[in-house]
Amino acid sequence: MELYRINDKTVSKQKIVEYVGAILDLRAKGLSQTEVSNKLSLDRIFISRLEKLGELRKGKNVAVIGFPIKNVQQVQKLSNKFGVNFTLLLSEKQRWSFVDNKEGVDLFNQILKLVSELKSFDVVIVIASDKRIRQISALLDQKIIPYPIGSSPIKEDIVVDIKRLEGLLATLC
Repeated sequence: MELYRINDKTVSKQKIVEYVGAILDLRAKGLSQTEVSNKLSLDRIFISRLEKLGELRKGKNVAVIGFPIKNVQQVQKLSNKFGVNFTLLLSEKQRWSFVDNKEGVDLFNQILKLVSELKSFDVVIVIASDKRIRQISALLDQKIIPYPIGSSPIKEDIVVDIKRLEGLLATLC
């Protein structure tokens, strides 16, 4: 059990985690914030703020971008199944083709257009290397859900775990 000494009190991390779990379980079962606060003898505002702290998305505006992906068609099909609003998936070959077939200014303008479009989504799932996830997170100010597929540089197509992605999309959509 992890205990923390904070000034003149001792705090149990496990107790906090158990309360948070109970709150989320009850809310997921359909109880209102007021019902949960009464049941657990907590302030309703605390429950509201806790939910806000962990909130990933409201609404149905989800985008999925990923590269270099080996099973592009499977990921696209899964995204369609869950009603993802925008999907950009590239294999390594497609990624290089995207870059090679454009002049500097055209490439820059297309990337700016893409970043601008991605900013309109509530959540963007980024399937990429650790480095690319950090870079994209710095560009986009909304909530990013990282789905790392390896350490940079990745020079070959990677198979996305469809079951893992399906679980993620099921919680968001």
